[in-house]
Amino acid sequence: MIDGIESALSLTYAWLKAGHLIFVIFWIAGMFMLPRYYVYHQESAPGSEEEKRWIDRESKLRKIIITPSMILVWVLGLTLAWTTGAWQEGWFHAKFAIVLALSAYHGWLVGYGRKLAGGQRPLSGKTLRLMNELPGLATVLIVILVIVKPF
Repeated sequence: MIDGIESALSLTYAWLKAGHLIFVIFWIAGMFMLPRYYVYHQESAPGSEEEKRWIDRESKLRKIIITPSMILVWVLGLTLAWTTGAWQEGWFHAKFAIVLALSAYHGWLVGYGRKLAGGQRPLSGKTLRLMNELPGLATVLIVILVIVKPF
């Protein structure tokens, strides 16, 4: 009986972890793409057909890929943390803080997309290109925290 329960928990853990990682990849890939879309959007002529296509692409990327992926990352990640007792680990607290920051950045990107769709272009293309690096930096830190567990 106990062996069967342990086997089921082990299998469940593997599926949770796989799902979490899959949706992390989708979310981060989208977070790399969206600021680049915004650069191209800003470089298009205001009111042009090209600008309308960028608005549509950005909206689809956010609604179909990025936001659902982020939600699943949170659900699966919190489930993993609960099942493994990760809340007791220092590395997990650091990872959690970085994921909170990435989620805030996600929200900021959504808001910036609304500004662009409304005709505002408050940031330069250079600034957006630099911001494009934030998800990569966060990913590096998270991977180190999860794999190395430095504290």
